[in-house]
Amino acid sequence: MLVYIKENYEEMSKEAARIVAELVRSKPSGVLGFATGGTPLELYKELIRMHQHEGLDFSNITTFNLDEYVGLPPEHPQSYHYFMWENLFKHINVDRRFVHFPKGMAQDIEAHCEWYEKQIEKAGGIDLQILGIGANGHIAFNEPGSSLGSRTRIKTLTGTTREANARFFDDPSQVPKYAITMGVGTIMDAKKLLLLASGESKAEAIAATCEGPITAKCPATIVQMHRHATVIVDQAAAAKLTMKY
Repeated sequence: MLVYIKENYEEMSKEAARIVAELVRSKPSGVLGFATGGTPLELYKELIRMHQHEGLDFSNITTFNLDEYVGLPPEHPQSYHYFMWENLFKHINVDRRFVHFPKGMAQDIEAHCEWYEKQIEKAGGIDLQILGIGANGHIAFNEPGSSLGSRTRIKTLTGTTREANARFFDDPSQVPKYAITMGVGTIMDAKKLLLLASGESKAEAIAATCEGPITAKCPATIVQMHRHATVIVDQAAAAKLTMKY
């Protein structure tokens, strides 16, 4: 696992964008896994800039998103489908035919999760999976206690996660209680992982992820077992690391 500590959020995001762009240029028909939330926003802005000013071409890239709230339609302003189109996809030249999301309105969620796994397999697997991390150590919506071998499935969100996401909703009671998420095992199948964290609220989770024991209590710790995992953090998120990187 490679750990990079950058001066601030902007520098962290630029380094992450460089890694993503390198994959896109070296494999124009590659498969990218995307994450939502506040952490990757600046990364996505930099990718948009690279597309608009440097010709970074996404036309043959296939995408898979990590997760989606159960019960929110794609057009809902807080759905992750909406988030990705507003913050990245509509500003670059992705082909809609190659864009994949878990469907929060799926009638048969179990069957849909199996379908999603098969689509990833059909695409040849994810070449680079972008990850954020929750303050409780979750990756995607794999909350503490999730099986480290889990596949795409429905998960109940913890109170901590729902409280953290409440800022995006008009009323905390509107935060969905369930989500469809790639499993930890699904994430670990990606050829490369790129985990990002910014801010002091993530410092404990990052210390556990990089230096703690591997445990389902902190699902992100499993990235220690990945052959090609890169962790990029800013100084605030790195505050509780004890080793030199």
